[in-house]
Amino acid sequence: MNDLNIRLPKYYPEIKSASDAIGFGMLSDLQTGSLLRTLISSKPSGHFLELGTGTGLSLTWMVEGMDKSSKIVSIENSSSFQDIAKQYFKDEENIELICEDACHWIKANQNQRFDLIFADAWPGKYELLDETLNLLKSGGIYVIDDMLPQPNWPEGHENNVTDLLNYLEKISDFNLTKINWSTGLVIITKFK
Repeated sequence: MNDLNIRLPKYYPEIKSASDAIGFGMLSDLQTGSLLRTLISSKPSGHFLELGTGTGLSLTWMVEGMDKSSKIVSIENSSSFQDIAKQYFKDEENIELICEDACHWIKANQNQRFDLIFADAWPGKYELLDETLNLLKSGGIYVIDDMLPQPNWPEGHENNVTDLLNYLEKISDFNLTKINWSTGLVIITKFK
């Protein structure tokens, strides 16, 4: 399948252009975005969490998958990146953009539960993983990307990925699927 055949969500071209203009190079690809939109569509009246807003490209896909009664919280520690997303989503009542260290937010919000978490940052993926998985409802879905080698990986990062995958394969109360597609995806569903 050719990525050019994927229908882009509202604001995607504008946010992509603004991301390119500031040299933001940590973009989620079209396949990951399309999958997020599809998964979120399966959770009507859902409560969603994105860890790592970046400039808002993944957020465009997630928002397009939501129905009118769904809500999403998106966390980013860089206001210069998240400000691009805010230009397009600041007036949306069902979208909460928070500029804060995600580790702090995860620790302070252990009482919340989400239908889907997209962890696209170190917090929630390589840091505070158990605490992040605790935020899932029963039947909730946890999604991570960039599990296949990427050109922007720092030296030695493949060890972090290997350790993370080994850990995820051993945890209980979750079903896991590794997908050798896109940038390398892992999808986990909580069953208790």
